[in-house]
Amino acid sequence: MSQLKHLLSANDLSRDAAIGILDVAEEMAGVNARAIKKLPTLQGKTVVNLFFEDSTRTRISFELAEKRLSADVINFAAKGSSVSKGESLKDTAQTLEAMGADAVVIRHGASGAAQKLAQSGWIDGAIVNAGDGTHEHPTQALLDAFTIRRRVYGVGSSAGRGLDGLKVVIVGDVLHSRVARSNAILLNTLGAEVHFVAPPTLIPADASNIKAKLHYDFDAALAEVKPDAVMMLRIQSERMNASYFPSEREYSRVWGMNSERLAALKPGALLMHPGPMNRGLEITATAADSPNSTILEQVSNGVSVRMAVLYTLLATERN
Repeated sequence: MSQLKHLLSANDLSRDAAIGILDVAEEMAGVNARAIKKLPTLQGKTVVNLFFEDSTRTRISFELAEKRLSADVINFAAKGSSVSKGESLKDTAQTLEAMGADAVVIRHGASGAAQKLAQSGWIDGAIVNAGDGTHEHPTQALLDAFTIRRRVYGVGSSAGRGLDGLKVVIVGDVLHSRVARSNAILLNTLGAEVHFVAPPTLIPADASNIKAKLHYDFDAALAEVKPDAVMMLRIQSERMNASYFPSEREYSRVWGMNSERLAALKPGALLMHPGPMNRGLEITATAADSPNSTILEQVSNGVSVRMAVLYTLLATERN
């Protein structure tokens, strides 16, 4: 596997590198199934979780992954820190460098913040993008791919495989979704066929560089594509400063996953959601709790995948 210095974007991963991380994640899933879920791999390494945006799933997932690899973990929340008093990203980064951080996991509201941190030279350690603005969220894409691969090919028999020929439909707030962007890149890299379904107002104005076929009619897309997986995106009302659809009821009726659309899926099709869910808006409770749903698997798989990412960046020897 070629060595990575940082993981800033799904574009950083070649097919071989992505499959390599997914294969390591299979090994980590085995560790997480043991009575003692601990490896000494990152003993003596310091990992800082630098979160400028609120997060529950991603932050806890990274923290658990770091601790299971025996790293020393520092959780740094911008709220209540010197950042809220006016300290810049540069000052914060240089402080962490002085503390000897081997890696920084950063979530930031500004697109490109992780890239800036990696290219600035302020920190010598590895940078992992845990979500930057509406740009990307590469570890979410990896855990989604890992979940699809395990469900489709079976646990223990998916090693070395991509997602060649599989069809994935991603539905909802594509415009504001870093999850959609990272998934479109990584799923294509792994050989899957990607489709976006959304209201025209929630598709980027310039969609020319998106490797996905666009649809505006959810029911027609399901009938045409016959997807292996359907990923529902959260409506990110906190990033919306205008009315992107008539009403929540109308959105749910036209673009939400309900019992009727669930029944229209082919047998064994996966139903995914990156969380947190707006139950009753983009997905009904019946659909979210159905046998098709992989939502809780995605959460548990996130720990294994993030362990694999940290292992790849910090534990493998570099030439």
